[in-house]
Amino acid sequence: MLTIKYAEAPDVEALVDEIMDCLDLFHIIPQFVHCYRSSGSKSKGTVARIHGLGRIWQEALRRPPTYLIEIISERYDKMSEEDKEKTLIHELLHIPRAFSGGFRPHKGYITKKKVDELHRLFRKRRSAREVC
Repeated sequence: MLTIKYAEAPDVEALVDEIMDCLDLFHIIPQFVHCYRSSGSKSKGTVARIHGLGRIWQEALRRPPTYLIEIISERYDKMSEEDKEKTLIHELLHIPRAFSGGFRPHKGYITKKKVDELHRLFRKRRSAREVC
């Protein structure tokens, strides 16, 4: 049986922070978004996932809403920079404005068109400011 291994991903977290800053995603609290790289996953086609600390866990652990973006190393690390950015934008779109620990669904909100629009805006603002 293969065990999935997890490691902190400071490179991914730096990119997530830059994306949040450039896209003015002020409803997301950066210190409560963590990024991990996993390896050994058997999932087919999954590049990244977002996990939230649900309400009951927040209560039990006396912790604020927290999110974790997991990137699947075997797929994510082989992607172009552009596709990595789009993947992370997609995952960030799952975080609701309330920053409650819950999720926004794909249906009607997270579309390829929206991700592409935000990616263009990210690239434009990033190049205009050098670093946002």
